[in-house]
Amino acid sequence: MATSTLTKAEDRTAVSHAARIQHVSKSFGRPGAQQLVLDDISLDVAPGEFVTLLGASGCGKSTLLNLVAGLDAPTVGAIETSGRPALMFQEHALFPWLTAGKNVELALRLRGVPKSERRDEAERLLGLVRLSGAYGKRVHELSGGMRQRVALARALAQDSQLLLMDEPFAALDAITRDVLHDELTQLWHETGLSVLFVTHNVREAVRLAQRVVLLSSRPGRIAREWTVDIPQPRRIEDSDVAELSLEITEQLRGEIRRHGQH
Repeated sequence: MATSTLTKAEDRTAVSHAARIQHVSKSFGRPGAQQLVLDDISLDVAPGEFVTLLGASGCGKSTLLNLVAGLDAPTVGAIETSGRPALMFQEHALFPWLTAGKNVELALRLRGVPKSERRDEAERLLGLVRLSGAYGKRVHELSGGMRQRVALARALAQDSQLLLMDEPFAALDAITRDVLHDELTQLWHETGLSVLFVTHNVREAVRLAQRVVLLSSRPGRIAREWTVDIPQPRRIEDSDVAELSLEITEQLRGEIRRHGQH
C-alpha cells in the first residue's frame, strides 16, 4: 500500500456498513408518562458514505446521533457500528487551558498512543485540517473556524471509521462555514471516512452529502431520502444544489405543517 491513508480507506471498504440502525425507537420520561422522540428508525451508512440527517428543530436528529455514538441506548431496536464512532458537536468543547496541540494529544492519549509519538501525530492531524503551525496556540488565540478545525483534528485522533457531526458549523459566519464545507469535503475524500452529519440547513445538507435523509417532526421517523448525484466540489449557490434544496425544503415544510396539525 502506498500510504497509511490509502490503507485505512481500503480497509473501510472491507466492512459491510459503518453504521446500521435497525428499528430504533427512543422514549424519554418516567413509565406511564413517556414521550416518544424517535419511532422505528432503520438506516445504514455504507463505508466511506457521507449522509446528512435533516429535519426541523426537535425532530430527534441529535438524539439519534447520540444513540449511534453510544452516549445513550435505544428504548427499542439495535445499533451496530464498525468500531467506536468519533463525535463532533456544534460547540468545539476544547479545553481552554490547553494548546491546540495538547487538545488533540488528549484524544491520542485516551486512545493509547505512546507519549513519544503524540506530538508528531498531533502535528500531522492539525496539518490535515489546514492548521499547520497552530500546535502551540491557546484556544483564545483561535478564531471560531480554527477552533472547529482543532475539534475536527481531535475527532480524527480517535482513528474512528465513522465520524458523527452534530451541526458543527451552525454557529459560524457564512464565509467561514463555506470554507469549512470545502475542507470537510476534501478531508472526507482523502481519508475514506464515513460521515453522519446532522443539520437543519437544507443547502448545507445538499452541498455536502451523497445522501440526504429527512426526519419527520416528533416523533422522528424517516420521511424520505434523496441520493445526491451532483458532482463534487459543489457550491452552495450552484443551480443544481438550489433546485434540489427547494424540493427538500418543500417536503420539510410539509412535515412541519403536518406536525402542527396534531
